[in-house]
Amino acid sequence: MRGLSALKPDAAGLGLRRALLGPLRDAGPHDFDFLECAPENWIGVGGAAGEALAELSDRHPLLCHGLSLSLGGTEPLDETFLGRVRRFLDRHGALCYSEHLSYCSDDGQLYDLLPIPFTEEAVHHVAARIRQAQDLLGHRIAVENASYYAAPHREMGELEFTLAVLGEADCDLLLDVNNVHVNAINHGYDAEAYLAALPGERIAYVHVAGHYDEAEDLKIDTHGAPVVDAVWSLLGSAYRRFGPRPTLLERDFNFPPYGELLEELGTLRRILREHAADPGSRQAHG
Repeated sequence: MRGLSALKPDAAGLGLRRALLGPLRDAGPHDFDFLECAPENWIGVGGAAGEALAELSDRHPLLCHGLSLSLGGTEPLDETFLGRVRRFLDRHGALCYSEHLSYCSDDGQLYDLLPIPFTEEAVHHVAARIRQAQDLLGHRIAVENASYYAAPHREMGELEFTLAVLGEADCDLLLDVNNVHVNAINHGYDAEAYLAALPGERIAYVHVAGHYDEAEDLKIDTHGAPVVDAVWSLLGSAYRRFGPRPTLLERDFNFPPYGELLEELGTLRRILREHAADPGSRQAHG
């Protein structure tokens, strides 16, 4: 992998989803700066979809965000799968590989991203698996702060757990700003304080997305709606603290017309550029 230094800090990207293949292939040269895909959804895919992937990855920088590595799981890491991921990253010139700080398997795939217990034992377990994954891939990876709705066997807070994993695993962070907002409301913590405690030098890139308002105190991370004002505001706070970072606008279903996605990406670009021009923003970018 070439690394994210190949992207400008104010780069704005979209997800490479099959529902968007047509508009992405027809996109203008300045519609977006990079694409992100889940390798699991594309490894071994041939035919027209495979040709579209090859064309898009040749034309645009590609980041990869995994769904099924299950870093918090108890089954041994799937080394065969990681080998396939490594070949996929190399084939498509991916700039970065990231995964969720969660687990999704127990003697088979569970098809959901479940919370890792916030315990010291889990820190050591997950950090060891991240180091193993990095060794097998031959690259550092970024782990995403995941949304969660229960905290089983909790011995420490989410922030303490995340910082401990980052430090022991010596990996990077994919900062999902919507997840910070959702978790802060659902679990009653201060989103700004959470951001303030993060090690900015480890933030590889950023996700921003929409969510579903189940209730005033219950937000569901869906990636199926427009980004709300409170999340845009929190994103601006992240840029003020850490400087602009390449940022992906996530949308996984309920796709609006492509033009509406570009309008939302325009909001993201505006916030990025405001902080790129702000001398008070930190500009460190790895």
